[in-house]
Amino acid sequence: MIETKTLFLRTHITVTEGERAILLTNGVLTGILRPGRHGFWSLARKISCEGHAFKDPVFRSVYEQAVRLRPELMAQHLTEVRTGAAEVAVLYRDEKFHSVLGPDGRCLLWTDAGPWRVETIAVPDTLEVDGALSRRLAAAGSVDRVKRFVVEQGQTGLLFVDGAFIRTLEPGLHSFWNTGRTVNVKIVDTREHAMEVTGQEVLTRDKVSVRVNLVARYSVTDPVRAVSTVKDYADALYRSLQHAFRQSLATRTLDDILSRKGETDAEAAAAVRHEMLAVGIEVAGIAIKDVVLPGDMRDLLNKVVAAEKDAEAQVIRRREETNATRSLLNTARVMAENPAMLRLKELEALEQIAAKVQSLTIHNGTRGLLEDIASLSAR
Repeated sequence: MIETKTLFLRTHITVTEGERAILLTNGVLTGILRPGRHGFWSLARKISCEGHAFKDPVFRSVYEQAVRLRPELMAQHLTEVRTGAAEVAVLYRDEKFHSVLGPDGRCLLWTDAGPWRVETIAVPDTLEVDGALSRRLAAAGSVDRVKRFVVEQGQTGLLFVDGAFIRTLEPGLHSFWNTGRTVNVKIVDTREHAMEVTGQEVLTRDKVSVRVNLVARYSVTDPVRAVSTVKDYADALYRSLQHAFRQSLATRTLDDILSRKGETDAEAAAAVRHEMLAVGIEVAGIAIKDVVLPGDMRDLLNKVVAAEKDAEAQVIRRREETNATRSLLNTARVMAENPAMLRLKELEALEQIAAKVQSLTIHNGTRGLLEDIASLSAR
């Protein structure tokens, strides 16, 4: 810390290591003091000083212009750095990053606070920063001079400088000089997406109001065209689907829509694909996801379906009864032509009866029992 004392008309100024002092005599710059003890007669004049510590190696002072007018002081104590309109300077102090000086910049550094190394870089029209330098600046915590954008895998970045498109950016980290110009990167996802158009009220050809939900798969094939042609390409696709299928479904009956649910009109789908291709969007597939009927129409349709199913059930029942009768008739014909077959059936019936009672008494053999059963059935 600089110490100033006046004793017996003599002013003593002590400058420590890592400091410099601007000497002023009656307010006029007369020199720059190095470390040590300095004595000056103060008779009839005022001796003062302005201290500077190397903790801040950049020379900042109200006397900067006065110092610049003293070439000998500049050469002995200060290092000047200047940049052009399309240049930046990266300052290294003892080979460690210190700061970045922007275009049309100028600064003074204390030479003894170094050693200093200045790397002057021409700023390209894209304002892009070299990858290695960008990482070094980021590691040093310099975030004010550089803008950084990350483009993920499956995305494309569009670089705009002062509102004008420059080029596309591949996935990765991209850094740009923050030199007063407007730099913006618009990220466009080029992966496949699904879009749903829900709750579209449509009046069918037979005057039935239904709500239809559509789904479409699409991907961005030309990001530049997709961004520059329309304000919002997703909204443009939504409106194209909405308009095309409102017109298409209005020409079909309710039965046609329900019987071919999931199918879409080929002409409407082709119109949507052609329109969106001009915007840089490829539409892969379009399908009707849901058809929602009004409550009364839904109840009526359920009754119709129930009646149809009941009629089908009646037909099946009559068919089965006819088959059963035909089977019995064939069995009777076989038994009439084959007495042994009839005898075998009688024994099977006897076996079933015996399985359901505890005891069974047979008179006159099985033949007499069967004749009695036959006679009972005849009565």
